[in-house]
Amino acid sequence: MAPQNTSKPSSETSSDSAIESLVEKIAGEMTVAKADHCAMPDYDILVDVIQVLRKLVNPIRLAEETSETELSDRLTEQLKFVRSNLNCQIAAAIARHQVACCEINGGTDVDQVIPADRIRPLAEELTEHFIQQLPKIRDLLTTDVRAAFDGDPACQNLEEVILCYPGFIAVTVFRLAHQLHQLKVPFIPRMMTEWVHSETGVDIHPGATIGEHFFIDHGTGVVIGETCEIGQHVKIYQGVTLGALSFAKDEKGDLVRGVKRHPTIEDNVVIYANATVLGGRTVVGHDSVVGSSVWLTESTEPYTTVVMEKPRLRIRNQAAKDVEPPIDFQI
Repeated sequence: MAPQNTSKPSSETSSDSAIESLVEKIAGEMTVAKADHCAMPDYDILVDVIQVLRKLVNPIRLAEETSETELSDRLTEQLKFVRSNLNCQIAAAIARHQVACCEINGGTDVDQVIPADRIRPLAEELTEHFIQQLPKIRDLLTTDVRAAFDGDPACQNLEEVILCYPGFIAVTVFRLAHQLHQLKVPFIPRMMTEWVHSETGVDIHPGATIGEHFFIDHGTGVVIGETCEIGQHVKIYQGVTLGALSFAKDEKGDLVRGVKRHPTIEDNVVIYANATVLGGRTVVGHDSVVGSSVWLTESTEPYTTVVMEKPRLRIRNQAAKDVEPPIDFQI
């Protein structure tokens, strides 16, 4: 019997060598964890938690269940799911956050390092506090649904807002994430709002403060920064940016964090499409209107309308014989 050729093809050998080289390069940049290392928060699990939370705070009044027992059983199971999984995610986030902060500057932004045996009980406390706030969040969302219905003549009923409007979906997840942000839970709030950002095109930092009866019409391209303060009965359209004008730096040239960088929008303000309002000292007074495509970096008094000067349009009838040939736009 002829001996078999056990050598690898040259292409496979070359591929293995490339993989080994890449593994060596990546591994050389990393530090092996201790046996009791902290896990990373799991995006997939967190998305499942978000979807269940959306059902729990859904402002629809008429449940799908046909008996109070069925309704109670469903809510109980959903709350158990949230409690169990959110506990684990918050614990992982706290532990990982401490490690990550120590890697940057040798310290953390908490008063002191939380001992490993204290992290899980703390996560449970934070989860319970968050769950207790769900009825309050649902009440806020009820006002947001009404604001959307009152602010959009194309809307036929309240359930259309809940089922169809991306702005409402974004605000729902924001209000949930904002509560966790107030509890100083690391990572998780930002992961939540970035997930809904990818789903809806609406980017709201969980640190922003937003009053009741808030409506984002259409939604796509809206950006609301971390230190933005928005009052009650505010309506904004697609493409609006409520951002920072500049980033302050300290004597070492590092960014100064934790200061107000984004504008304040008072009650009953409407901001139309593609407007940009910038700066931590910028205040848009109550009952004001900011027109489309406005670039605003200074405060306005209440009852103010801010609009761009009317542009000049050039309209040519291509059917006329005495006009220049049409421009051939090629992109």
